[in-house]
Amino acid sequence: MFNSYKSTTLQYDKSKCVGCGMCSIVCPHRVFGLKENKATIVNPGACMECGACQLNCPANAITVESGESCAGPMIKAALRGEKLDKAHCSCSSC
Repeated sequence: MFNSYKSTTLQYDKSKCVGCGMCSIVCPHRVFGLKENKATIVNPGACMECGACQLNCPANAITVESGESCAGPMIKAALRGEKLDKAHCSCSSC
C-alpha cells in the first residue's frame, strides 16, 4: 500500500462525522476506515491531498488543501499518458 507522505494538510473532526462512510468509499488510497459508526484515519501517510474526501463529506468533518501535494501533477500526467516529472511536483516527499 502507498504510504510515503511525511505530512499532509488533512484535518478530520470526528465530532462532526455522521458515519456515512463516503470518505472511505471515495479515497483512492484507503486513508479512512469506519469504526463504531464513525470515520477514522487509518493510513494518514497515504493521503495525496486529492480532496475527494472533503468534497464528499456531507458533514464538513474533513478539510484538506487539495493540490498541495503530488495529486495534481499525478492526475495531469496520467491523463496525458506521461510519467510524473518531479520538477512539476511541489511536495517534499518526492
